[in-house]
Amino acid sequence: QVQVVESGGGLVQAGGSLRLSCAASGRTVSSYVMGWFRQAPGKEREFVAAISWSGGSTVYADSVKGRFTISNNNAKNTVYLYMNSLKPEDTAVYYCAARRTGVSGSDSYMPAAFSSWGLGTQVTVSS
Repeated sequence: QVQVVESGGGLVQAGGSLRLSCAASGRTVSSYVMGWFRQAPGKEREFVAAISWSGGSTVYADSVKGRFTISNNNAKNTVYLYMNSLKPEDTAVYYCAARRTGVSGSDSYMPAAFSSWGLGTQVTVSS
């Protein structure tokens, strides 16, 4: 089982940038897919981006394509989410999550597919 801890949230003006970090621990981290999700007040948790730890392939939600970038640092067992051109609608609690590779299909990036979750970090974008 992989454990994850997020950091890096905060308050930023619209158009600004933030970097979120997710530190992962566990002996089999390289066999996992790491994902970022977010949940705004009164809304369901939604997928933001994911990266395959071993191959580095990435997937993004349409709402963040071209603005957010997910990357990983193997030496530090850390995944980053670089968020640029932030909008007020990006305001949410952002969660890092992990699941084993090998999950396929349309539900593979749904929250239920991910087994390890952090406590979340708040991102607030002011207009």
